[in-house]
Amino acid sequence: MASRKPNTDANTEQLKADLHHLTQTIEELVHATADDSRSNIKELRERAEKRLHDTRDRLEARGERLYGEARDTVRDQVDVCDKYVHDNPWSSVGIAAAAGMVIGLLLGRR
Repeated sequence: MASRKPNTDANTEQLKADLHHLTQTIEELVHATADDSRSNIKELRERAEKRLHDTRDRLEARGERLYGEARDTVRDQVDVCDKYVHDNPWSSVGIAAAAGMVIGLLLGRR
């Protein structure tokens, strides 16, 4: 069984940094509109759009990667469970019966 732990701390820090840069650019854009200098506004708007596009692309890529890692982890766990059931059929039947009995008792109390 392969043990995979996504580096959530690094992902969180990168997301914070991306959002911080985006926020700074938007704040600059808001402050620049007060001056009403057309060239300054156009330049800041282009920078904001570029950072927004870059941030969105990174978030989509990170989301796809995390989804793939989660899917692979679940698939690995299912494979391990399947192997255990095949290696220990009677233990598996006993565990399933006990779980069914507990669930039945809990539902019967209602």
